[in-house]
Amino acid sequence: MAENLRKRIANVLAASPEVQDEIWRSVKAAEAASADPEKQWLHLTRQLSPAYPFALHQLLHQWIFRSWDAQQRPAPVWIPSPAVVERANITQVCAELGFEHYEALHRWSVTDRRAFWQWFLEKIGVRLRQPAEAVVTIPGQLETPVWLPGAQMNIVESCFQAHPDTLALISEREDGQTVQWSYEELWYWARRIAAALQQRGMQPGERIAIYMPMNHWAVAWYLGIILAGGVVVSIADSLAPAEVQRRMAIASARTIVTQDVQVRGGKPLPLYDKVVEAAVETAIVLPYETRSVQIRPRDVQWDEFLTAEADPEPAITDPMTMINILFSSGTTGDPKAIPWNHTTPLRCAADAFFHHDIHPDDRLAWPTNLGWMMGPWLIFASLLNRAAMALYDGNPATAAFCQFIERAQVTMLGVVPSLVKRWREQNAIANADWQRLRLLSSTGEASNAEDYFWLMVQARYKPVIEYCGGTEIGGGYITGTVVHPAVPSTFTTPSIAMDFVILDDSGNPSDRGEIFIVPPTIGLSVQLLNRDHHQEYFAGTPPVTGAMVGALGMPVLDQFAQWDAPPVLRRHGDEMERLPGWYYRAHGRADDTMNLGGIKVSSVEIERVLNALEGVRETAAVGITPQRGGPQQLVVFAVVESRSDDPAYWQRQFQKAIRQQLNPLFHIADVRLLSHLPRTASNKIMRRVLRQQYQEQD
Repeated sequence: MAENLRKRIANVLAASPEVQDEIWRSVKAAEAASADPEKQWLHLTRQLSPAYPFALHQLLHQWIFRSWDAQQRPAPVWIPSPAVVERANITQVCAELGFEHYEALHRWSVTDRRAFWQWFLEKIGVRLRQPAEAVVTIPGQLETPVWLPGAQMNIVESCFQAHPDTLALISEREDGQTVQWSYEELWYWARRIAAALQQRGMQPGERIAIYMPMNHWAVAWYLGIILAGGVVVSIADSLAPAEVQRRMAIASARTIVTQDVQVRGGKPLPLYDKVVEAAVETAIVLPYETRSVQIRPRDVQWDEFLTAEADPEPAITDPMTMINILFSSGTTGDPKAIPWNHTTPLRCAADAFFHHDIHPDDRLAWPTNLGWMMGPWLIFASLLNRAAMALYDGNPATAAFCQFIERAQVTMLGVVPSLVKRWREQNAIANADWQRLRLLSSTGEASNAEDYFWLMVQARYKPVIEYCGGTEIGGGYITGTVVHPAVPSTFTTPSIAMDFVILDDSGNPSDRGEIFIVPPTIGLSVQLLNRDHHQEYFAGTPPVTGAMVGALGMPVLDQFAQWDAPPVLRRHGDEMERLPGWYYRAHGRADDTMNLGGIKVSSVEIERVLNALEGVRETAAVGITPQRGGPQQLVVFAVVESRSDDPAYWQRQFQKAIRQQLNPLFHIADVRLLSHLPRTASNKIMRRVLRQQYQEQD
């Protein structure tokens, strides 16, 4: 059997006899060091280079875990070393609070949520101008908790407690132009923007949109608007003018902050022109270079806006006051408008502290922008933990971005599965040295296990913390940690102070089904601007029973004992599978919302655009999860008239319409033409039937 392994190593490394011998000796040394496969693998991965063929890493993993009992738990690819465990925030907190292990810490965080959040507020030093009367009050029901009643605060003040000289951000453009700001410098620019807004008459609660790349100015504007008492309206810079217009109208915003252009691959792409096309009332325009484009008379150039030098008075207010409006798709046409308040960032900070193990000397990068929740998440996760963020104003799918991660000395890198797939196809990481990287994190969509094994190898065997949640959570509900072994494309724990149950279509506990969250906790939304919050998340949810257990096996009813209110579950919509050993794997959305490139979009939004095309009778947009796992793919089923019966023709027409009217990042994987769409007795399209038929055929 051992000789067979040696032959297989020789086949993979046919041109390198010396390396073959070196690898063989490493395998034998690992086996001699311990009889435990996990310790053998930890020993061996210290010897394996990303330069070796990926097939070799796969071969050796299969060999080491050849006798592993997968019925107990999946075989890991990354094992935490004793040094990593000892340094981890989780370990330090367990020692501080007297818990033997993480599971005990998590149990406390969900059975006494008041005590946990009080402890965390003190741990990160949240600044309250007036103390709270309580951590939370429940006005009759768990759907609408009031956090920190009686307190007065502005969360931006808590973002600047690091030493003023500490690095706050690095921002680099694809042409190499780089800006580095300390906490003092970022604080200076946030205050100047706040002062200018106040001098121009901005009223508390006024809504101002940001529509620009994630760079240093975007961060300063985001913090400055909140500091002045305004509400940021987050609009992704990839959205078409019609979608910008819709979001401005939903949020009742009249002013937008934008850039004249953004540059990708050396090519300027319009931003301000799209704002004009969207008929936004007033724009404040920042230049990409020193001079901006010609603007409308009613708009304001950056140098004209920034006249105030006065120190602003921060807007001090109730913690439940709105600070940010973000958008996330539901199952009707308009995107959901989800407000964040001054307490939501505490969820960002807690997830970063416990699950991403962020320390003050860390540097966080996550290719995103303020239009998606990971943009605001990155700001608060970094600054509330006294760390720094690294921002790249360019295409993250390139080798140039991977080299930026090296230059910026990033220690925590966030990704989405479609981005990892592009890196692998292009071998983009090959010339980047990621030795400073401690861990990666992945969110936005279901990932592919083989791609993520490859990613761990490229990062010199660092863990990928899978992280799944949503805008309406302010972070994640399920994730991983650095004290648990990492299995590609799996989760190990519910987020701190958070729990959930998996239920089948009948509302019974199941090992695979729809996710329902156990409320309340900081981060969970309590209102929507354009929907009925109760109908969206609570109406018709299954009743809580004694048979229901949380993600780590704790009876759910035990968690409701702390509240003087009836137990209730909160709908989320993800489909999740429980694996052996309390590991979990995501399977996309359980409703008619899909995840495309990390962006949630409803079928109805896509169908609205496609059904308006000439020659189209009706369409059904369906998210298909590949058989081997990985990001969802968009498949369109269409009933068309005699204009053309060529699916390729319609795929081109559909793609063009989506690119122009919805989002150029949404790619159609396939088009199927049908004579009719399957419908229920109440005339609803049966998208699950279409999804099942497609997967069975392919």
